[in-house]
Amino acid sequence: MPAPAPSLRIIVAVNAYASFGLRGDVGPRVEAALLAAGHTVTTRSEINFDLLRSEVASELVPGVDVLVVVGGDGMVSLGTNLVAGTPIPLAIVPCGTGNDLARGLGIPVDDTEAAIRHLLDVLSRPPRAIDAIRVLADGRASWCAGVVSAGFDAVVNDRANRMRRPRGRSRYTLAMLLVLATFKPLSYRLDVDGVERNVRAMLISVANNTSIGGGMRIAPGALIDDGLLDLFIVTPLSRLGLLRVFPKVFSGTHTGLPQVELSRCRSVRIDADNVVAYGDGERIGRLPVQLDVVPGALLVHA
Repeated sequence: MPAPAPSLRIIVAVNAYASFGLRGDVGPRVEAALLAAGHTVTTRSEINFDLLRSEVASELVPGVDVLVVVGGDGMVSLGTNLVAGTPIPLAIVPCGTGNDLARGLGIPVDDTEAAIRHLLDVLSRPPRAIDAIRVLADGRASWCAGVVSAGFDAVVNDRANRMRRPRGRSRYTLAMLLVLATFKPLSYRLDVDGVERNVRAMLISVANNTSIGGGMRIAPGALIDDGLLDLFIVTPLSRLGLLRVFPKVFSGTHTGLPQVELSRCRSVRIDADNVVAYGDGERIGRLPVQLDVVPGALLVHA
């Protein structure tokens, strides 16, 4: 008979407001499954993210084996910023609105039972190392595991975060239509691997993962462990043209359009006037922002 999986000391961080509070059952189900598997579990759950981050940070002491986050990409951002660059691996049980990093890692995103079974399975094996983006903005350093956005998509993200209806991915679609009515191209100043350039664009994103906004595959060829970032630029389009591009982004068929530029790099500095950057769906701060890939910076159970 195979040897039983070793018991792990696990911290579970739960977003009590994931999917607008409709998934409050998932955290207790994850905790129960981990306890039944013989692990030692400490669960922390708060609606206030700052308080949750502080509480979880205080639990990440020597001897902790895994941090499990239960929620969407906001929880992934919280977990990434607590354990990137450390030997503590991150595991994800997705139950939020976007779930983009979970999707990129092959974790089931629409079936909670499957996601919990996946978690129990991967905890029995060593974690894998993936890249992370080291972010410097507003004089503050942070981490991003998925995508940093600065432009139309960031404005859409901000608008969607402030909307209470509709629930689910359609919220991003409605936010996009609302923002589209007034959005104009922006003038960017870039430094890409030491090469300076000025561009006018609708949006610029720097991707470690393939998608944002609940499955918009902005960088379908991005690899999460290749030591490179995918720079995604959409040059000026009419409102109708941009509206035509975005459905193609969900299928990843936009990459051949003349207004779409995709390239790979290791370092990007983005600057523009009065633009706010978002990373993993969370506000980073006003531009300029410096982004550098750090190969293997984040251990994940996936």
